[in-house]
Amino acid sequence: MAVIQTIGLSKRYKDKWAVDHLGLQVEQGDIYGFIGQNGAGKSTTLKLLCGLASPTQGEITIFDRPLRDTVAHRRIGVLIEQPGLYHDLSGRENLYLYATLLGLDDPKRQVDETLCTVGLSPHGKRPVKQYSMGMKQRLGVGLALLGSPDLLLLDEPINGLDPEGIREMRELLQRLNRERGLTILLSSHILGELSKIATRYGIIRQGKMIEQLSAQELEQKCTDYLHLRTAQPKKAAAILEREFTLRRWEMRPEGEMRIYDTVNMKSVGQALAQAGIAVEEMGTHQQDLEGYFLEKMGGTSHA
Repeated sequence: MAVIQTIGLSKRYKDKWAVDHLGLQVEQGDIYGFIGQNGAGKSTTLKLLCGLASPTQGEITIFDRPLRDTVAHRRIGVLIEQPGLYHDLSGRENLYLYATLLGLDDPKRQVDETLCTVGLSPHGKRPVKQYSMGMKQRLGVGLALLGSPDLLLLDEPINGLDPEGIREMRELLQRLNRERGLTILLSSHILGELSKIATRYGIIRQGKMIEQLSAQELEQKCTDYLHLRTAQPKKAAAILEREFTLRRWEMRPEGEMRIYDTVNMKSVGQALAQAGIAVEEMGTHQQDLEGYFLEKMGGTSHA
């Protein structure tokens, strides 16, 4: 089931398209990593998805309902940019204030449960201004959890955290996804950390969706391979498949063959030479996750 689906979603500010006919689909139970360079349109997209900004064009459906439907709104929890906290109040007082504004039944119980969920003491009286960055971010997630949403939209929830804070946030999000079945869409520029929790990815560049893929598909794309190019690609493939009992390979445009099985490059060259096939290009290709994302995003800076 698609929890989020957008068709032609666009947002224009004066003469610039911040989001340009974006097609995004998040399935139920996903931890969806939303990736792009600064200014690519990630935060604007998240604001459109939760109703903080109005689209210039396009459609948004949440749980098969238009975003303007109040039922859809109630199923969304949001943390965009910095959480709106009253720094002279304690974490519990902050949550209780928001719970009261939301009109929740039994706000005291829900606040205590939420504090325990995000790893903060329900009895702590320390003001938020004395919290660490990690504690503030977890409290921000707590605000998003009030009202028991089915979908969380999180914009850079681990930005600025130390390694311990990042680990705590990662474990919290995984637990919410596993135990509560929450669908989570989060943006992050810490690609290595995002790869530890995301089950699907969307890569955005200049407001446009470049690619959506699962964690398994990404792993396959980042697999090392031997690539070669000949003027007789079909004949070369037949020979190599027979000679080396290939199981994992693919034919690419312009006569390129990619071999994901472990083979000896010298032996491949010799087999083709004996068959009278000239090799125009051959080499090994190694690409890690970050390199793949940066190539797709069209730059060398982080998301």
